[in-house]
Amino acid sequence: MTYALDDATLSELCAKALAGHASENRFVALALSAHDPLADVARTVERMVFEESFGLDEAAMVAEYTTYEEQSYFFLILDRETGLPAGAARAIEGGGKTLDDAPDLIGVSLSEIVDTHGMHDGGKIWDYATLAVLPRYRADRNGLTVSGMLYRAFINAGHRWNVRHVVCMLDAAAFRNLVDMLGVRFIPMAGSEPFEYLGSAANRALYIPFEEIARSMGDMAESLLQPEVPDANGRRRPGARRLTQRLASQVSSGDDLDPHIDMPGFERRRHPRA
Repeated sequence: MTYALDDATLSELCAKALAGHASENRFVALALSAHDPLADVARTVERMVFEESFGLDEAAMVAEYTTYEEQSYFFLILDRETGLPAGAARAIEGGGKTLDDAPDLIGVSLSEIVDTHGMHDGGKIWDYATLAVLPRYRADRNGLTVSGMLYRAFINAGHRWNVRHVVCMLDAAAFRNLVDMLGVRFIPMAGSEPFEYLGSAANRALYIPFEEIARSMGDMAESLLQPEVPDANGRRRPGARRLTQRLASQVSSGDDLDPHIDMPGFERRRHPRA
């Protein structure tokens, strides 16, 4: 396991994965088990983004996430044009880092959090633990494509494993993308307020029933089809509105995304060798 693959190894792993992927789309998504060699590509992307954004270097990532490696699933976006990764995300089974860290951060006991959000029903809990898009993709529409594929890969994998509850801690940028733009109806965990966490000044601890993620994005897509109301300055942004509507619709339905998402790690777990 490493958060710092060298360039040659990273390129070799990405090239092999892209060669074995049937889709000719520019971006492809893979859902991976923790022990897949490509999981180290995802870890390296996590570290690169978190170091640039929050100052979390390799040692910090090892310290924060080693405890959760065996319960982790990774989502990796590869760019066929560059032959390199574009983004990565991680889910941790059982509530992971969020349910370990949130009680002290928001001043509410774990048992109260579990009771408040009905997570005592025995349903599977996933922590949407990380989301990382490399800087070169954030300046244009490609960043939305990469993020959208990460969200959809998480949804597909969650359906595969019958996830019922999702918890997470989102920084301001991720909250803006998922909540303000795509309309995901997260609930503040036990009514909590934003807090400082791992270099982020305004983190939020959140809960959502798994099935509500796609449903709320679908509702946002429908609402964006309605006539636009000008903002306080009388301005309209029809181009941005159309782009957001399309992304919310695709992530909620899987249209134009699912053919480019594979789950090799999940298939191995589902069909173990004799």
